Amino acid sequence: MPDFSPATHPRRWPLMRQRWSNLLFAHWPLPPEVLHPYLPPRLELDLYEGQAWLGVVPFTMSHIRPLGLPAVPGLSALHELNVRTYARLDGVPGVWFLSLDATQPLGVWAARTLFHLPYLHARMQLTGSGGTLRATAERTHRGAPAATFAAAWTPGAALPLAQPGSLAHFLTERYQLYTAGPSVRPGQHSSIIWRGRLWHAPWQLRTATLQHWSSTLIESHGLPTPVGPPLLYAADALDVWVEELRRV
Repeated sequence: MPDFSPATHPRRWPLMRQRWSNLLFAHWPLPPEVLHPYLPPRLELDLYEGQAWLGVVPFTMSHIRPLGLPAVPGLSALHELNVRTYARLDGVPGVWFLSLDATQPLGVWAARTLFHLPYLHARMQLTGSGGTLRATAERTHRGAPAATFAAAWTPGAALPLAQPGSLAHFLTERYQLYTAGPSVRPGQHSSIIWRGRLWHAPWQLRTATLQHWSSTLIESHGLPTPVGPPLLYAADALDVWVEELRRV
């Protein structure tokens, strides 16, 4: 097992192992008051120099398996496309997901049922050719707002490891996630907050050149279309270990 830094070393025995690849971080700054209504009670937005950030992150998840058990054929890989912002509770920073579109029906069910995460069924492809990656997605989840996505980007030169305090580190080096629920009142956030922990080696980020971007993901949440091009980081593949959720 790799030797991780103290910041990413597991505190408990991991629940699951995964591999993330073909990943793109695309982010826009937004005023905090725009995103604040999307967080449940008790969570507060995690800001960088007073600014909130909204991200769209497509990637491929593979080699999915519970620790100590073999991968299940047909259930060990999926494509994912998430919309996220950043939050903190009791001073602990983490990711708050607005949605996670994914291609594996059983995985969507498990994540929604066991982890209270807002996973949604979608058709999605993520392929590469000539050094350029292309992702397309169409949400198919019954009762969820319609959304489509299409993007093409070319990863470029490797960047130095993101240093604490930098914007790149703030946006990408996240080892906690928050989720809420289930709520006893439909359409309302639960006051029950759960925190999950991920751990992995630091991201090897790269520059990225965008060839195409067309998306209604952000708008499907009732948010305004971001102004201007996104801040982009491509990332090399890495292995991720997932710990169980704990109520906080």
